Amino acid sequence: MTVKVRFFARFRELLGTDILVEKKSGMVLATVVKDIAQKKKEGYDAIFDEKGNFREFVIVMRNGKRLEPAETTTVEVADGDEIAVFPPVAGG
Repeated sequence: MTVKVRFFARFRELLGTDILVEKKSGMVLATVVKDIAQKKKEGYDAIFDEKGNFREFVIVMRNGKRLEPAETTTVEVADGDEIAVFPPVAGG
């Protein structure tokens, strides 16, 4: 049972993309992303603040649906989920 994590733009440069994670019972979304990000300090610092929370500008989606930062600590991942992590998006 696996979960796919995709980082975009600068986050992809720091951490890679299309990372498969073995799902464990009771695993929440924030934990999945933290486990990957902690492997590279610069990547972790770009996504998480000093308290270990997602930075307010980070966009997190699960299966195409955007989640609020508080939800990421309570939403359990399921087999086959795709988590996407984006830096702020700007455009015109």
